[in-house]
Amino acid sequence: MEPERTVYHAIIAPAVYDRMYEHFTFLARVSESAARRLLDTFMKDIRSLVSMPFAYPPYDRVFLPKGKYRYMLSGKRYRIVYQVVDDAIYVDDVQDCRQDNDKNLI
Repeated sequence: MEPERTVYHAIIAPAVYDRMYEHFTFLARVSESAARRLLDTFMKDIRSLVSMPFAYPPYDRVFLPKGKYRYMLSGKRYRIVYQVVDDAIYVDDVQDCRQDNDKNLI
């Protein structure tokens, strides 16, 4: 008999949708198809977290509680920051790795 696997569900913070929209609109000025691909990549990667949320490393920063957040890289230059609480995955930020940390939500 196989052990029961936890079924996780992803919850995306409203500010993260705003952040994804900002990235989308910025990129859409250059290429609408690239902007659509970026959003598709974000959503595909976020959906993938429900099956393996602990596969990615901790997001440890001096001003954050140690081990609270994890992150995954998405679309070559973006960082999806999330936390796992019980059976929920809370996506709290999508960061452009090329920007200064002072522009991040977390």
